[in-house]
Amino acid sequence: MEIKINGNLLDFSLDEENTLGEVLANLEGWLSNSGHRIANLSIDGNEVNASMVESAFSKKVESIKSIEIKTIIIADLTSESLQSLLKDIDDFENLNFDEKKNFHDTWKESAEAQYISAEIPDLFAYCVNTFLNGELNPLVLRSIVEEIQREVNEPADELKKIEPVLNEICDRLIELPLDIQTGKDARAAQTIQLFSAITEKIFRIVRQLDTQNYLDKTEKIKPLTQLITEFGNILKDLLEAYEKNDSVLVGDITEYEASVKIKELYTTILEQVKT
Repeated sequence: MEIKINGNLLDFSLDEENTLGEVLANLEGWLSNSGHRIANLSIDGNEVNASMVESAFSKKVESIKSIEIKTIIIADLTSESLQSLLKDIDDFENLNFDEKKNFHDTWKESAEAQYISAEIPDLFAYCVNTFLNGELNPLVLRSIVEEIQREVNEPADELKKIEPVLNEICDRLIELPLDIQTGKDARAAQTIQLFSAITEKIFRIVRQLDTQNYLDKTEKIKPLTQLITEFGNILKDLLEAYEKNDSVLVGDITEYEASVKIKELYTTILEQVKT
């Protein structure tokens, strides 16, 4: 069986795959890691449409001579969905009070809503809070969407821009034990919230850098995956200490571990971004 992806012949060998569905499942995972998604499929020169998928997937591989696959870049698909969402926000803001009540039921069936629900569930929850619950101002939702869109369209630039904010948060993490000791509870809570937000943003950008092939995988410096694992363990310890109300341990972790490790992680990512 011959497989072509975007016109290029794929060098592969079957392992234990017996059906087309099993072959495509493996290819989908590989393509996803490369930042692509299957957009079109043809078997022996015949295009497979939605109604034919189930029967096509059950085909035995020995009965197939050739498969042709066309892909779409996930980042492009995400960017298009976010652009459509910005238009949805415009439409929502122009509705009267009664019309807004019905907007969510129609919107959730749209292509962009279903894509965002599957790929960016946190953003989908924000959309529901705006379109259904009315708890999140559309202006705030717009700013969130625009931020994520910058992360998708220009991940390397967006990473560089957050350095001043990251430095400020690291300073606040070092000051956190003193804030706790002196009763500045509001400032301490805000520091934790800011730290959580910048951490989530860095992880989102890393995902984009990885899937869009910005990262140098031949690095000689400390592996990025190892740093992310170490940082994840620190976050787990911090969460447990925070939930137990152990202010001393929270302060120790933020000052001596979290502030150091997030800066090391950030610097390492910058060093691995291809120029």
